[in-house]
Amino acid sequence: MKKRTLLGAALSAVLASTLWPIATTAQEVTLKLHQFLPAPATVPKLILKPWAERVEEASDGRIKIDHFDAMALGGTPPSLMDQAIDGSADLIMTVVGYTPGRFPKTEVFELPFMMTDPIATSKAFMDLVETDLQGEEYKDVKILGAWVHGPGVVHSRNGVTKLEDMEGLKMRGPTRVITDMLRELGATPVGMPLPAIPEALSKGVIDGTVIPWEVTPAIKLSELIGHGTEFTNSKEALYTATIVLAMNKAKYDAMPDDLKAILDAESGQKLSEFAAQVMYERDNPGRELALSNGSEIIQLDETEIARWKEKAQPVIERWKEEMAAKDIDGEALIEKARALIEKHGG
Repeated sequence: MKKRTLLGAALSAVLASTLWPIATTAQEVTLKLHQFLPAPATVPKLILKPWAERVEEASDGRIKIDHFDAMALGGTPPSLMDQAIDGSADLIMTVVGYTPGRFPKTEVFELPFMMTDPIATSKAFMDLVETDLQGEEYKDVKILGAWVHGPGVVHSRNGVTKLEDMEGLKMRGPTRVITDMLRELGATPVGMPLPAIPEALSKGVIDGTVIPWEVTPAIKLSELIGHGTEFTNSKEALYTATIVLAMNKAKYDAMPDDLKAILDAESGQKLSEFAAQVMYERDNPGRELALSNGSEIIQLDETEIARWKEKAQPVIERWKEEMAAKDIDGEALIEKARALIEKHGG
């Protein structure tokens, strides 16, 4: 009896030592995702959370993503990229232009009348990230997705029906390039992140803003101002803004190869196209809500849009000069961006 007990104990020890490595190699990773929009907004609700669920499901729960919306981990929207770099957050979603001047090549997609189609432009942006920007501008982080929003719209208190109506308006712009465009169009630009718009409008700090329809419900814009000006009679949009989902590089590098593969499979072009498609599709509900709230929507004709394009041209020329000062061939980059947009169907 004693001999059997000893044999049983020995067998148990052997099994335990054999199975122990198997149990411990199934490493689990928890990632903190930080971003600036409220939880019900399009990006967190319909893009980031569904993406995270796909990652978690594909990893059989070994990757867990905790969501921290509306700057819940502290800081301000312009600090998000640094949080990804220093590890305060494992993942961040941000508008690239909230950190002006740090990612100059990315700005090419924000130039006036550059974007033709948001899905094609997003795929072009991610293409450029994969072939160029990841190793240069974004070398301190891992870019999981890069995309742009739908066509930019001019939202104002009194309505903009022609170029001259922009003169003297205090207009919020999201990025350096876009505020420069607003200045060239005759407005007084005020740079600020999106969450600051409602308070700035209610206090009279600004007279209007440029944003796509998609995000207007999240900030209740149509309850604050009642006019939107569209550029739908043009192949190119007035503007767009660049957006990234970035990951702390050390956190990514430390992940097991199999989990990296799962994360990569749900990211890159797949995520960029998905995000752009969702944002673009949500433009229409935002527009319909504005109409139901009594907003007037103005559509500029081709002749008027041509005047805006001509007026905005100095913004592009200045940008090329600024790129030259950074040893970047701005004209070649514009041509490359346009070629990539066309390649992806734009």
